Amino acid sequence: MSAQDEQFQAAAPDPAASSADDGMTWWYRWLCRIAGVIGGVSCAFAGLWNCVTINPLNIAAGVWMMLNAFVLFLCEAPFCCQFIEFANAVSARADKLRPWQKAAFYCGMAVFPVMLSLTLTTLFGNAVAFATGVLYGLSVLGKKGDAISYARIHQQQKQMDEEKLTGALEGQAL
Repeated sequence: MSAQDEQFQAAAPDPAASSADDGMTWWYRWLCRIAGVIGGVSCAFAGLWNCVTINPLNIAAGVWMMLNAFVLFLCEAPFCCQFIEFANAVSARADKLRPWQKAAFYCGMAVFPVMLSLTLTTLFGNAVAFATGVLYGLSVLGKKGDAISYARIHQQQKQMDEEKLTGALEGQAL
């Protein structure tokens, strides 16, 4: 079996480990992917701009930002990395991660260069990558409930509060 066949089998979606049961709708999944690609572009340009300096911390932050851009492209848009042999395998593994794991990974990746060198370039360059992590984190919360359920819960809480209040008043009257 060739190396390309092994990659194809690794990148093929596993029906048992489908990512459809993570609660994300198709449009939200695409929104997260598009935010990841835009975050990758933002990190790449800001990282390159950050490297045009003589301050070593800025250069280190810029290199880290370009590494962030590469990882974002590799995980969210593997078609941008066709020249890399293992891109599809890495993307398939990234798709198997839970949304909260992606959120923690992307937010952590975006915070490190800002802690390394706090400049406007690092802040704005990593903002979209951090927002991608936030979008994945918000998907963990799940779908919003319907108004009828909320009204029913509110009515039950109101009823329980009234019962507690009347019970407390009766206790004081005795």
